[in-house]
Amino acid sequence: MKRIAFILVGWITCLAGVTLAQEKPASTLDIRILESIAETRTEPQTQTFKVLSDINNYVQVAVPVGLLVAGAVNNDKVMRQNALYVASSTAVTALVNVGIKHLIKRSRPFKKYPNFISVRTAGGYSFPSGHTSSAFATASALSRAYSKWYVVAPSLLWASGVGYSRMYLGVHYPTDVLAGAVLGAGSAFALDGLRK
Repeated sequence: MKRIAFILVGWITCLAGVTLAQEKPASTLDIRILESIAETRTEPQTQTFKVLSDINNYVQVAVPVGLLVAGAVNNDKVMRQNALYVASSTAVTALVNVGIKHLIKRSRPFKKYPNFISVRTAGGYSFPSGHTSSAFATASALSRAYSKWYVVAPSLLWASGVGYSRMYLGVHYPTDVLAGAVLGAGSAFALDGLRK
């Protein structure tokens, strides 16, 4: 049943991407939201969101490695199993994300709209946001494995911050970020059987 849910989430994400990639009114709303965010940029915020975006990949590795090391040191089989669960959720999300990007081939906002000024540029395709999907996969899996408020709240705040940073920096549309969040959380829930 969980595999079916995972497949459904993937297909829904793909179908949404095909629709949005055709540049219908939803895409117009997308760029309007990005332009509104761009109007609020300040130098301190820009530096904060650059750092948040940049260290995301390190966090994706550090969380499962930290669990694995702590589990090994404390001879805690449950923690080691949860390390596998978090790592698997993030890895599956990354693979599905790459597949969807190459299927949809949505242009980045700064490429589609030359008048839109982004803080950064990025290669590849826009839909869905890889940073956001990996952040939500890790945050969701960690929250499922350790469902205490002091794990869940910071995890989801972190993942939401990463998603917002991608819009703030001008490299993803809001719908890219939303799809990334759904994909990441969906992967964690689909692989729930791996956790202890």
